[in-house]
Amino acid sequence: MSSQNSPSANKLIDRIKIALQYAMPKHAISRLVGKLAAAKMGWLTTKLIEIFIKTYDINMAEAKLKKASDFATFNDFFTRELEEGARTIDQDSSTLCYPVDGAISQQGDIVEGKLIQAKGFNYSLTALLGGDARTAAPFQQGKFSCIYLSPQDYHRIHMPMVATLREMIYVPGELFSVNPLTANNVPDLFARNERVVTIFDTEYGSMAMVLVGATIVASIETTWAGTITPPAGKDIFRWQYPAKGIDAITFNKGDEMGRFKLGSTVVCTFSPKMIEFTPDAGPETVTRLGEHYASLLNEKNS
Repeated sequence: MSSQNSPSANKLIDRIKIALQYAMPKHAISRLVGKLAAAKMGWLTTKLIEIFIKTYDINMAEAKLKKASDFATFNDFFTRELEEGARTIDQDSSTLCYPVDGAISQQGDIVEGKLIQAKGFNYSLTALLGGDARTAAPFQQGKFSCIYLSPQDYHRIHMPMVATLREMIYVPGELFSVNPLTANNVPDLFARNERVVTIFDTEYGSMAMVLVGATIVASIETTWAGTITPPAGKDIFRWQYPAKGIDAITFNKGDEMGRFKLGSTVVCTFSPKMIEFTPDAGPETVTRLGEHYASLLNEKNS
């Protein structure tokens, strides 16, 4: 007799998993996990890291620090730095590089203000970017790409191209898991979860990078402002940044711009006629930081 569940049993299990996500106190659990992940618990922290490395087959050979005992907290391990040379940034100025290690969930055209989440599910560009139509306007009829970071991935986020930060928006929301099962079953997932929206100017058009929170994501950070969440709130907050001058925040291609303490998803959006994604990439394509992501199409803005 086969030990595998029948298709009907698997569907029932999936429905139970989704129902539990709706019912569970996701924020309370996530903040508790966050406190534990930030705690220095000595041998217990080391043991937990060792179990995690084994469970998810983490490649520690590419990490700057190699041993579980090198990390004071689980967060230190989870946001571990890669050793020099572990990733190569594509330096071609006519291309974008992948901003993270992960896998593409969906990518393609933004059609009538909607992005594809999964088969049968679309969600609103305006809602994703915080609810202001003016923020979403530069990306209407443009392109989007959604990349999921699994527990085994490197969890620092880097810039796909040269860009200047113009706005950051904290958007409160739920903390559903963002794994493929949830993406296929929870409507408006990425537009309802807590997230940090970052808007950039480039010489070729506008780019947004949306850092989406999830269950047990203990923290979302950026390199210029530190921890954005927690604490969580019920209000949307916006920060504006100068386009030019000594106070402008400009990144080179491949620069680190943020990190997740426990994994999640990055959604990128681009202006119309700005880029063309690598033609052989699509849902489930594995991404590696620094590799060819897309080609620039239009001329530089004047």
